[in-house]
Amino acid sequence: MPKKPYKNKNDETMAASEPAVAYQSTNAQTLSSDNWNPNVPFYGTQEEWWDHFHRIEEGHFTSLEEHEKEFEAWKKEYLASRLK
Repeated sequence: MPKKPYKNKNDETMAASEPAVAYQSTNAQTLSSDNWNPNVPFYGTQEEWWDHFHRIEEGHFTSLEEHEKEFEAWKKEYLASRLK
């Protein structure tokens, strides 16, 4: 696999053939969900994962039915404006 550039939390570019190599070369204690990098695996305790999920659940939630109504209203308005 070719080497790919990765940036660590200090915006220093480094190359690694696998994301795990990038993870191993960084300080595991400094990685957290706040500076999450999709190319580097995130390891955490069960409590850290539950805390992460609870913070997500505290955000804005729209039910599927409500979202579909809003989308249909937007689509109707959008298509009407395109025909004018």
